[in-house]
Amino acid sequence: MPRSLRVLAPAVLVALTLIATFVALAIGGGAAERTVLDPGDIVRYGVPISRALMNVGMAGMIGALVMAVWALSSEKQEARVAMDLASGSAGLVTVAATAATIFTFADVTGMPLSGDAKFGAGLAQFVTEFELGRYWLLQILLAATVTVLCFAARDRRLVLATLVVALVTTYPIASQGHTAGASNHSQGVNSLLVHLVGAAVWLGGLMTLVFVAKVVDRARLAVLVSRYSSLAFFAFIGVAASGVVSAWIRVGGWDQLFATGYGQIVLLKTAALVMLGGFGALWRRRAIQRIPGAGGGRVFAWLVIAELAVMGAASGLAAALGRTATPVAIVSARESGNTAMPPAEVLTGDPLPPELTLQSYFTEWKFDLAWTLVCVFGALMYLAGVWRLHRRGDKWPIGRTVAWLAGLALLFYTTNGALNAYEQYLFSVHMLGHMMLTMLIPLVLVLGAPITLALRAVQKRDDGSWGGREWILWMVQTPYSKFITHPAVAAVIFAGSLWVFYFTPVARWAAEEHLGHQWMIIHFLISGYLFNLSMVGVDPVPYRFPYPLRIVTLFATMASHAFFGVTIMTGNGLLLADWYGAMGRTWGATPLEDQNMGGGIAWGIGELPTLTLALIVAIQWSRSDEKEQKRKDRAADRSGEAELRAYNEMLQQQAARDEKQARR
Repeated sequence: MPRSLRVLAPAVLVALTLIATFVALAIGGGAAERTVLDPGDIVRYGVPISRALMNVGMAGMIGALVMAVWALSSEKQEARVAMDLASGSAGLVTVAATAATIFTFADVTGMPLSGDAKFGAGLAQFVTEFELGRYWLLQILLAATVTVLCFAARDRRLVLATLVVALVTTYPIASQGHTAGASNHSQGVNSLLVHLVGAAVWLGGLMTLVFVAKVVDRARLAVLVSRYSSLAFFAFIGVAASGVVSAWIRVGGWDQLFATGYGQIVLLKTAALVMLGGFGALWRRRAIQRIPGAGGGRVFAWLVIAELAVMGAASGLAAALGRTATPVAIVSARESGNTAMPPAEVLTGDPLPPELTLQSYFTEWKFDLAWTLVCVFGALMYLAGVWRLHRRGDKWPIGRTVAWLAGLALLFYTTNGALNAYEQYLFSVHMLGHMMLTMLIPLVLVLGAPITLALRAVQKRDDGSWGGREWILWMVQTPYSKFITHPAVAAVIFAGSLWVFYFTPVARWAAEEHLGHQWMIIHFLISGYLFNLSMVGVDPVPYRFPYPLRIVTLFATMASHAFFGVTIMTGNGLLLADWYGAMGRTWGATPLEDQNMGGGIAWGIGELPTLTLALIVAIQWSRSDEKEQKRKDRAADRSGEAELRAYNEMLQQQAARDEKQARR
């Protein structure tokens, strides 16, 4: 592999990033001089340039860690090269984020850059007392933490933990985008998160291949490129989908794409995305097969340089786009100063939906791209596993496939449909969504047995790297997994989460903060899944209760849920009174009546999945007894009733001994 590739490829990436940033700033006017409180040319250009460099560094950091976790062997030099790239990239993110923080402070205050005490005091106040400044400070601290961890982590499990921290670094950036605090805030933040992570894996993975190419032969490089290509496919879908959603929120109409600078930059990004999609197809169809052969090194080098050039241009366009005025005015409801704005919009950032009716459950939607992609990718990977088993002649029960797809369909509706649209305004709808997430959806998903399918369908690796099969086996066998999957622990988490969530400040955090809401969804899904897995799951776990004890555990959790529901239903105090009681609704039940209705849902409707679960346990218990009896019958047939004859002979001998003793 040409040594110049390791110099030329990063140089092309950075050069195209900076060129595209300047071009896009000129198109959109993002660095135009202001008439009031102009911070100067250095600040106006420094903000997008530092953001562009930070995006490149974040891509190298996340992409290298993803490749180290999933594609590379931790026992070979290739993994060490990737970790060196990740640490260097994390250092770049730290420096660029620090510069961006200083530039952003000067930009929003109009203060020129200075080293005097006044500027320093203002900067300190900015990063400690203002939300935007705190996000930037968090970004710096997270990036610095990842830098240190990348130097220390060499075991693949520690690398995985470092990757988790690196992924968290995308949240402060997503939270301060165009839609921060404004209408469609949750959709905008999740879309930007998907966009940032997808672009980072895509660009960073390719950068990792450039540096790893010097320590592997061409046959090994072809394998790594193939694995990267699979990652890039999912990243392409995420980046394309999130780009469409973000443009839809901010552009407002087709005519604005051509009439505004923002729209023109979006069109340029779209062209870059199409070109990158073409590169991906070229890798899969032709390039990977040619890498091990004669001239394969040149094919790899030129394709990488060309693709990095387009990726750099896309990164520069993205950085400038963040500084360009949007055709649709993105104004925070809390900061608009409109005294006539309804309280619900001030609290949530979104307009109050129409009155909830039976029809609304089918017509009202509030889409969430992140959870939509979770459902889509979950379905695609499951069906791919089933198809792989089918191709090699193995069978997979159709009922499990139906259960998994049904569970994902319910998850999609809960996170995108009327339950998501109304849960911020009505406690009863929130409780209905809670029951879906923690009771019904996990039960159906568990019946799909995804872990068993993955262990049968995913191929075992023998090159020292860990793929899906190896990570799943580790996840099942780790001491932490053994602890949380124990039926007693899973039952305590399942039943206790209700009380802890609604009677502590966690409920307020989940209602007011986007991160809290996402945590709520994930926690309820996982806690419900673990409990159902310990009760009726087919997937392997270290220990399950005997069937009689499972029934006892189920009824104990039912009693806890019932007591919780009755407590809410009969309560006279309003939970989160300054939230659900301050929406200003003129339709529907009063907040307290609605809360009592939510308690009834937790008590009544919430117990239906538990009863279904108890019925499934009873059926499995019955089938287990039947299987045990059939096993004994087959053993008796094979031995010619030897066990029964031996038992009868033992009885006869005992009777003979008793008779002799009686005669004596």
